[in-house]
Amino acid sequence: MNSKDEKSKVSEVEEVTAVPNEALDSMTQEIQEAGGEWLGNPEDKDAIGWTAFDSPSSDDGTVTVFLPKETILELPHQSLVRIKSRADHRRYLGAVVQGPFAEPNGLRSDAPVVITATVRGRGNILMSNYHGRVQVELIGEELEDGGVVPPRRRPLPNSPAFILSPEEMKNVLRTVGEVRIGVAESRDDLQIGIPTKKSVFPRHLGILGTTGGGKSTTVCSLVSQAQETGAAIILLDTEGEYTAIHEPTQDPVMIQALKRRGLPAKGVQNTHIYHLVGRETANPAHPHKHPFSLSFCELSPYAVIEILDLSDAQQERCLKAYDATKIALERLKIFPSNAKEKDQLLELDELETGYPRMTLSHLYDMVNIIASIKDDDTFPFVETAAFYQNEKEIRQIVGQAQAPGHIPSWRKLQSRLGRIKRLGLFDTPQTSSLDYSEMLKPGRVSIIDLSDTDSQQVNNLVIAQLLRGVQNRQDECYKEAIKKEEKPLQTLVLIEEAHEFLSRERIKNMQVLFEQVARISRRGRKRWLGLVFITQLPQHLPDEVLGLINNWILHKINDAGVVNRLRGSIGGIDDSLWKRLPALAPGQAVVSFTSMARPLLVSIDPTPCKLLMAE
Repeated sequence: MNSKDEKSKVSEVEEVTAVPNEALDSMTQEIQEAGGEWLGNPEDKDAIGWTAFDSPSSDDGTVTVFLPKETILELPHQSLVRIKSRADHRRYLGAVVQGPFAEPNGLRSDAPVVITATVRGRGNILMSNYHGRVQVELIGEELEDGGVVPPRRRPLPNSPAFILSPEEMKNVLRTVGEVRIGVAESRDDLQIGIPTKKSVFPRHLGILGTTGGGKSTTVCSLVSQAQETGAAIILLDTEGEYTAIHEPTQDPVMIQALKRRGLPAKGVQNTHIYHLVGRETANPAHPHKHPFSLSFCELSPYAVIEILDLSDAQQERCLKAYDATKIALERLKIFPSNAKEKDQLLELDELETGYPRMTLSHLYDMVNIIASIKDDDTFPFVETAAFYQNEKEIRQIVGQAQAPGHIPSWRKLQSRLGRIKRLGLFDTPQTSSLDYSEMLKPGRVSIIDLSDTDSQQVNNLVIAQLLRGVQNRQDECYKEAIKKEEKPLQTLVLIEEAHEFLSRERIKNMQVLFEQVARISRRGRKRWLGLVFITQLPQHLPDEVLGLINNWILHKINDAGVVNRLRGSIGGIDDSLWKRLPALAPGQAVVSFTSMARPLLVSIDPTPCKLLMAE
């Protein structure tokens, strides 16, 4: 073909394919008559994505939302969306529980052509176009009046999804409160706060996680925030790490983290340290230190038996000696000594408290007397002068007690009681017991430093006495506030290493002690008294204790068995959060409070105060 023919052919093609101007003008006129150029559905303005069709693998309560690649970064995990189902005119609220994921358009992400283009093209022009995908869990259906009810249907396909503003998220998730916990992970604009109202904080809290997960930071942040609201706080510190929280943190890493959050480094105000008489505090430089002793009469004899882990034979002898001691105190007019005190005995419940004015020395001396009389009928020299001076009366009491006669078992019991008695922690005349009236004052932080006891039995005796004393004083404060028509004092008791106080292995042998804690927890909810159980070994917490807890802060937990057990005790946490629990970084936690609409993964605020064992 010569050049002339080629030009003729091209001319023919141009003449065939060219669109006449008249046709173009006609199309333009028709478009204008139809309303102009299609600019999309005005209802879809500001939509961030659209719902997809369901597949055989779809789950009830969740929908898939596709996103243009331009909006992928605008919808991170835990974001809330509003889905407008146009076909049936319903509106739904949902939370992103998986994603966002980036997927190539029209191809599988593992297709050979995609992999080849990515690797050989080194991420440049050969990369396929892509879109985003998130899985949204439906929270509820929005009504016309603004109310939200459980979703009874699902959004239909191709329904637009709109991201909620930070203010809307706070209202929907109910994360507004006076006690700030942190910010939602991946949503720095969503602060997590807990309200100090009766339905939240008096409901007991569990702070669980492995060592290094950030529990101490959480405790410090919680104490600092709660103190500023005027709550009375009692912190049982088994390691002494909180004894310097009145000072601002000096950890440069923590200071930098605080700056990123816009928070100041500061100490907790109005802190007081209490330590057992004869024991040292981990922070001797603290300006407010108070030694204290234990009062044996404040402890239920049955709780003491459980804490000391006495055998069945020793328990029988201990209770026989306890009854004999009560009779001796009464006959010698140590207690009761008047009619009013006799009336007091009518209301005495030994499952709750001990016999008034009975000391550990009284019980120890009675055990010694019984064992000596049973052995060779000698009356030993004892510490209680009233017993020694009234030998005839005491002998008569012992004879009437019908105590078992196996001497070695009595001596073994004497040895167990003597070991505790020699510590010099009970009923010391030069040191008073805990002053609960002073401890339960608004804004006061009382740190019970047990770092120098070297005995879990002693720690448990302290906890048992303190819980009972705090409950009694809180009852009085509550009644006084109601009488004056004032808001009751809010009190928080934080128990470190809670698994050692009520362990899963010993709960069957500590029914009395557990019942005491259960009664305190039940009554505390009504009287603004909240318990906080803190442990790095949640696997040792019994189900009975887990059942008392309503609010949770879960840091990293590696043990799959523990995670599965917690899933049976804690409702409302979605699978995606449970799966992330073993891999949480320090400072991250899954937070679930009764005030919140749903649990969230939270970045806990850095501690503003000083931790002794962390700096």
